Amino acid sequence: MEQIGQRLARFIDGPPHAPRVVVERRIRRLVSVSAVLANAVGSLVVLVLATVVLPDPVEVRGHQALQRANVALFFGYTTTAIAVGVVVGLRVFRPMRRLFRTDRPLTEAEQRLVLRAPLLLMKVHGVLWGVAAVGWAGVNLVFSPLMALKLGLTVLLGGLATCMIVYLVSERLFRPAAALALTTRVPAGSRVPGVVTRSVLAWGLGTAVPVLGIVFVSVASLTVADVSNRQLGWTMLALGGTALAVGLAVTYLAARAMSDPIGSVRLAMAKVEREDLLTEVPVYDGSEIGRLQAGFNQMVAGLRERRRLRDLFGWQVGEDVARLALERGVTLGGEVRDVAVLFVDLVGSTRLAATRPPGEVVALLNEFFAVVVEVVNRHGGWINKFEGDAALAVFGAPLDLPDATGRALAAARELAGRLAAEVPQVTAAVGVSAGPAVAGHIGAEKRFEYTVIGDPVNEAARLTELAKKTPGRVLASGTALDAAGPDEASRWEGAGEVVVRGRLLPTRLAAPRPARGVSGPGPQAQG
Repeated sequence: MEQIGQRLARFIDGPPHAPRVVVERRIRRLVSVSAVLANAVGSLVVLVLATVVLPDPVEVRGHQALQRANVALFFGYTTTAIAVGVVVGLRVFRPMRRLFRTDRPLTEAEQRLVLRAPLLLMKVHGVLWGVAAVGWAGVNLVFSPLMALKLGLTVLLGGLATCMIVYLVSERLFRPAAALALTTRVPAGSRVPGVVTRSVLAWGLGTAVPVLGIVFVSVASLTVADVSNRQLGWTMLALGGTALAVGLAVTYLAARAMSDPIGSVRLAMAKVEREDLLTEVPVYDGSEIGRLQAGFNQMVAGLRERRRLRDLFGWQVGEDVARLALERGVTLGGEVRDVAVLFVDLVGSTRLAATRPPGEVVALLNEFFAVVVEVVNRHGGWINKFEGDAALAVFGAPLDLPDATGRALAAARELAGRLAAEVPQVTAAVGVSAGPAVAGHIGAEKRFEYTVIGDPVNEAARLTELAKKTPGRVLASGTALDAAGPDEASRWEGAGEVVVRGRLLPTRLAAPRPARGVSGPGPQAQG
């Protein structure tokens, strides 16, 4: 059953992403054919009920002229009504033909017209069948009131069934048109049948109409004395079989009308769970279901916007800082943490800016910082800020980092080699320090930033200045070397002591050990 339903849906919807003109032409043809078939089936049901199933009153039995007149009247009106219904239906559809021959977005009034098209078609058929019920009953009223009641109610029941079928089928056929007409919201005041109304319609066609027929037959059997048990049995069997068959078909149509859009939302939610925020569901319903579809699309749009803001926030302050701010909120102040600080600065940046065009300088700086960011991120660090031609990286804040100092020292060694190989147009110096520092949000309530303040930051900057005058361009403090793991510490060697600017006590220096077979002068301590 499910596979049959999927194949039928593909046949109705046609090729995906078809132009509006193609969609309009396909819907117009399918609606016309389905309207003719629905009226033909309804007419056949009425004919069978009136001539075979339901008994005639006693006073008109044997009245051959009346029976022939009723049959002729039935076929004549049915043929005329079907033709008129198709013509009127196409006239109702004509405004939508113009809408779908343009690529502009539809106004809310035009969207409501598309959504209410199945309801308009049902009203057209309701008027035609209502005229048939009143007219046929009026013709027979002069001969027999019971005969008029029988034919009037029979046509009325057939008309109700036809109208319900027309609505349920056309609502499914118009789904591709509604999906093109609507974007991400349902227009206000669309006034289309909701879930409850559709369920009642399905109940009316599948249950109420056959049961009303049974009630009518029961009343007739009590009124007409000579209705045989055999005839009554065949009548009940025909109406009961109709209730079972039609009820199954209509219940299936109504259930699919509600389950299909809900299923599309469920599949789209599964994609959102996999962080696919580009997914959307087509909005093709003006009821609560359409608002559910539109609401889902609006929710996903909000999630996309939130992700974009989060990404922008993360690019500005770092992913870890952004994630903590979203999870814990932001308060001014800080906490003391043991961190390692890496400072990298260009050598001769003033001359670089004076001898090259600004655009070239910016491109060169971006190339330089791209290497810095990649190396720092790979070792678990966080770029706290860019300062013109320099960058400050922190290891161990805002999140704890195992062997933060060893990672900072490893990043400094790799950074020196990568910059010399990948950005040879510039020369950079690197300084590394470690120790306790205050990490937190600094500033005012309306404008603040997450940063690290303390002696390791100042010392790393001073070591960078000193490293500009050393051959290897990389220096670290002895404190940082002592805090590093043995594997990384073995890759460094002492390089004397120096009292850096702004400090009173000397700072022990360390530099990367030169590669085997490479020798050169060591860094010179300066006071």
